[in-house]
Amino acid sequence: MIVVPVKEGESIDRALKRLKRKFEKTGVVRELRTRQKFTKPSVIKREQKRKAIYVQRMLSEQADQ
Repeated sequence: MIVVPVKEGESIDRALKRLKRKFEKTGVVRELRTRQKFTKPSVIKREQKRKAIYVQRMLSEQADQ
């Protein structure tokens, strides 16, 4: 369970923003969306490979500059 202590004099909007940020970092919503439908393991591996290639390409372009 996520707990966000509200500090003295802090607005509720600010505390809600912190709560939303913490909730997003835990990845609960992302996991829920992925579990709504079945994805074949081969498709998951393919997406991971594409992402790794993309990241490597971006890193190599930064190193070249």
